[in-house]
Amino acid sequence: MIRQSTAAAEVRLPAGTFTLRPVDPATDAALVHTWMNDPEVARFWDMAQPVDHIGAYLRGQIAGTRSTPYLGHLDGTPMSYWELYRADLDPLADHYPAEPRDAGVHLLLGPAAHRGRGLGAVLLRAVSDWQLRTDPYARRVVAEPDIRNIRSVRAFERAGFRMSSRLDLPDKCAALMVRHRTD
Repeated sequence: MIRQSTAAAEVRLPAGTFTLRPVDPATDAALVHTWMNDPEVARFWDMAQPVDHIGAYLRGQIAGTRSTPYLGHLDGTPMSYWELYRADLDPLADHYPAEPRDAGVHLLLGPAAHRGRGLGAVLLRAVSDWQLRTDPYARRVVAEPDIRNIRSVRAFERAGFRMSSRLDLPDKCAALMVRHRTD
C-alpha cells in the first residue's frame, strides 16, 4: 500500500521500496529525455525530442490544472515516469463515456532493466490504489495505452484494469483500460 509523506508516496514491494515524487523539470528533464528517446519507449510515447522540448513539456504539465508528472524510484533509483491526471477534464474525455472525477494514469518504465519483470503491473496496482484513496470521489482509474503495446495492456490487466473498448484517438489506436474502485 502506498502511503503519502510530505515529499512522496511510498510502497514496499518484494522488488524494493517504490517512491513516487513530483517531477522537477530543472533536475529531471535530462533523465526523462533519455527515457523518451529510448527506441522502445519512443515507439509508443512519440516524444523522442530534444531535452529542452521535454523540459518545456514537463513545465507545461506542472502549470496545467489536470495532470501532474511524477518520477518513480525503486530503492532510491529513478526507474519510471508517471502522469496522473483528471481524465474527465482531459481531451481524452471526448473519446469515451467519461464519468465525473475519472482519474487517469500514464506510465513508462525508463531503464530497460526494469521492463519485462512484472514490475509494471505491481506499480500500476499500487499507484491506482493511491489515486483512488487520495480522491474519494473518483470511482475509477482509466488509461489508454497504444493497442499495439501488448506488454503494457497486459500489465494493466494484471493490475486489475479491464479493457473496456478500442479508441481511435488522433495519435493512436488505444485500448481503453478501466479499473473500478471495487476491482
